[in-house]
Amino acid sequence: MLDPSDIEAKKDALIWSARRCFDLKLQTNAGGNLSVRLSSGDAIVIKPSGVGFAECSRDNLQVVHLDGKIEPSSFKPSKDLNFHLDLYRIRPDINAIVHCHSPWATGFASAGLEIPCLTVQTIEKIGRMPLIPLSDNGGPQTEVEISPFFQDTSIRAAVLANHGTIGVGKTLTAAQYLAEIIEETAHIAYVRDTLIAAHGKTVADLPTYGTARDAQAAKS
Repeated sequence: MLDPSDIEAKKDALIWSARRCFDLKLQTNAGGNLSVRLSSGDAIVIKPSGVGFAECSRDNLQVVHLDGKIEPSSFKPSKDLNFHLDLYRIRPDINAIVHCHSPWATGFASAGLEIPCLTVQTIEKIGRMPLIPLSDNGGPQTEVEISPFFQDTSIRAAVLANHGTIGVGKTLTAAQYLAEIIEETAHIAYVRDTLIAAHGKTVADLPTYGTARDAQAAKS
């Protein structure tokens, strides 16, 4: 039995995250999606199709069980629903997913480039963002393409070719912060590569460790 207060709290958290994404220009119009696992049962709260991040409300967010059953709703399920559900099924550590079409990161995705983890923050918090190709028919990625990458429990973020990004976390706040770091890193990578080219350089040093503690541990 799902707890109504749990549903209400998770909807409010999702509205916060969606609004933050919109305000930070990580997502415009009705694209992208985000969801959060309920604590009171095997179900999630997710944004439906056709609803913008800035328009998310308690009335339009959907509750969907992990077996695919959708609680009564007048809204159409998201095209991303199946990959969200599958990630929750295969990764018990994932409690939230933020999928955005943020412009800098999607620029890398559309160029077929993996966003490099080039700052101490991304080395520590992400490690690697694999580039997931389009489906075999050239359409958007589904659970068939996405889930195999996330079978590796070290993967917390991914770039969807010609599509956008995915950030996952133990909490919605953690997944939200990853979505922001992904976009920030893509922007930094573009600026770095532009400056390297402008100054006639060919490579730039990358950090090996995410924190001073990691570096010290490697020496001992």
